Amino acid sequence: MIHSVLQIGPLLSETEAALTKDYEVHRYDRAEDKSTFLDCIASTTRVIATRGDYQLGDEVFAKLPKLQLVASSGAGYDGIDVIAARRRGISVTHTPGVVSECVADLAFGLVLSTVRRIVHFDAFVRQGRWQSEKPDLGSKVWGERIGIIGLGGIGRAIARRAGGFGMDVGYFGRSRQADIEHRYFSDIAELATWARFLVIAVPGGAATKGLVSSEVLRALGADGYLFNVARGSVVDEQALIRALAEGAIAGAGLDVFANEPLVPDALLKAPNVVLQPHIGSGSKYTRIAMGQCVLDNIAAYFDNRPLLTPVA
Repeated sequence: MIHSVLQIGPLLSETEAALTKDYEVHRYDRAEDKSTFLDCIASTTRVIATRGDYQLGDEVFAKLPKLQLVASSGAGYDGIDVIAARRRGISVTHTPGVVSECVADLAFGLVLSTVRRIVHFDAFVRQGRWQSEKPDLGSKVWGERIGIIGLGGIGRAIARRAGGFGMDVGYFGRSRQADIEHRYFSDIAELATWARFLVIAVPGGAATKGLVSSEVLRALGADGYLFNVARGSVVDEQALIRALAEGAIAGAGLDVFANEPLVPDALLKAPNVVLQPHIGSGSKYTRIAMGQCVLDNIAAYFDNRPLLTPVA
């Protein structure tokens, strides 16, 4: 018997090829009349394959009474109404472990690019300015204090990289982690006051919306830098724009934004900001591994085995 899978939107080509090889795949994104489409597949659909940033909520769940699994690609799952899924007895899985190292790579790349002004000096050379101007002096990364908001898999990977630079690491989380020796802060503003570099590595969603506020940015101070590889919603973006314009913080490195793919003009023009197109997990290796984790969770469900990476 060939099982049916509902695919909400585009996935990596390798993942899609594997899905269509093993299952009967129905494409929600290609249906013109989505309500009628869901009615037609309701009796056979027990699994959804999706991405964490695709919007998926109770309006779809309610049309699929036999749905039991939402297998999502990505560590974050803020596009999925997990509470509604749980209320209906639907399991949700994501792909947390496989993204950690590549996201941490980018986080540290942003730290180096922003603080050492690598992007700025690349343009300085390409524009021919080196022939007539002396490059101004920048700052340093090694030996500085780095505060990490969220010490999950990504946060821990960032902390390991910071250790290679001889940095003093502090972190904020819901509670102190017994197996971690780094300094723990129960208050984000206190962490920001202590650190020179503040890196965000928490999930998005209602619980973390606006977590980095104007108060936190003031605490970070005029010599401090903010880095976000989590979700744009975690930062009060307008407060960040004001802080950068007023010199309340020294700079920022951003991979995520409040209204992607739209980036505020003020950030595009800011000389002390390095911008990326939400590409933290965007290596071919990691994206294939993410897709394989989705496939493995789906296979586990149909084989009546425990799910590999359920959302906690």
